[in-house]
Amino acid sequence: MSAADREHRDLAEHLLQLLERRLFDPLEILLGSGPQLEVLRDRAVAQAAEWASDLLDDTERQAAHTLARLVSTLWPGEEVFDPPASWWRTPLGQVAARRVGHPTAAAVTYAVAGAMLGVTRQGVHDLLTRGRLDRHPDGGVTVASVRERLRLREAAYHRW
Repeated sequence: MSAADREHRDLAEHLLQLLERRLFDPLEILLGSGPQLEVLRDRAVAQAAEWASDLLDDTERQAAHTLARLVSTLWPGEEVFDPPASWWRTPLGQVAARRVGHPTAAAVTYAVAGAMLGVTRQGVHDLLTRGRLDRHPDGGVTVASVRERLRLREAAYHRW
């Protein structure tokens, strides 16, 4: 299995887990189990694979649209979506960082930048010092430079 196939599978599985926790479990608690819920669960398997393809393979516009639909549905609320650093380490968070960046911020903390990049805060500091990431004038790290670093890493990975 190729790395791309593994990433697609892991992302689809992660999306299914999110659907279970955020949609199906509450529905089952409120409405009970039944054949209708099982039909929805079966549909979710195919849909999660399709979303994973949208997020990984399609244009950045399609990826951004799919991500916006998922985030607004799975994390509803009146406040702006500002996920914790741990979210960026999930398969969905990693794809979001690479394809879209932070959905609501131009700059992030060192901790969030580290989570997006898969490095420590000290690693982020070192990348800033070496000019591999950009400081934001208001503090933190620019999301654009994090995305660029992720793009460069992905391009280098695919050359091998």
